[in-house]
Amino acid sequence: MLWRGRGESSNVEDRRGFKTAGAVGGGTIIIAIIYALLGGDPNVVLNNAAQKTSTTEQRTVPDDDNSKFVKVVLKDTEDVWNKVFAAQSRTYSEPSLVLFTDRVDSACGTAGSSVGPFYCPMDQKVYLDTSFFSEMSNRLGAKGDFAQAYVIAHEVGHHVQNLYGISEQMQSKRSSMSKTDFNRESVKLELQADCLAGIWAKDTNQMHQTLEEGDVEEAMNAASAVGDDKLQKASRGYVVPDSFTHGSSAQRMAAFNQGFSSGSLTSCKLSGGGQPLNATR
Repeated sequence: MLWRGRGESSNVEDRRGFKTAGAVGGGTIIIAIIYALLGGDPNVVLNNAAQKTSTTEQRTVPDDDNSKFVKVVLKDTEDVWNKVFAAQSRTYSEPSLVLFTDRVDSACGTAGSSVGPFYCPMDQKVYLDTSFFSEMSNRLGAKGDFAQAYVIAHEVGHHVQNLYGISEQMQSKRSSMSKTDFNRESVKLELQADCLAGIWAKDTNQMHQTLEEGDVEEAMNAASAVGDDKLQKASRGYVVPDSFTHGSSAQRMAAFNQGFSSGSLTSCKLSGGGQPLNATR
């Protein structure tokens, strides 16, 4: 993927090297209790301790290749979806992308790196620990910069769904559905995000001529590597289709290819009105 020296998004928030919150130890709590018994406000002690802990645990955030790459890819998604939304007389609200290390606070709660990249509709932000890229390459066998770009584009696809009201539609049905039925709806949502990532890949190449030989194969391999069947087989030794939440390897590759081949929202079962998902398993 040709990304060096290109435009970068200003919507990246780099929290790498920063703890999610100041930790307060047991000794500090005892001091706060004693302070309260003497007539003081214990919050003064607790707040000061938290502030000091946060300050001492901050580290310098590097302006490295990871951050530059993420900013370029996010800028590409902004270019594509601003154009697509404008063609429908809509306004695209650009999401922010938060880089973090180990653990992060979001409007959807606190999450560790183990959950992988995710999108929070409540604050319209994508969250990414770039160590996931190493895991993709080393553990999942999904190598290449375009494979990494696909991951970002997939999460931005969830933002597009959110803007169309699809995420809200799904959540509104959650309480009335069984776990198996909800998993099926979740699969549809994830496959649509893969399809939208395919549209991004096609349109980005048309706008900026970024693709190199083998890039599409990298994205397809990444889609395959994070298929529920492949991940379950590796971790459990067997596959439980009813527990799928993201789709099989074959489904994810097909969804990405559908968007990449057509470049059309309708091929991803998405219209200007944000119609319900109708994808089949």
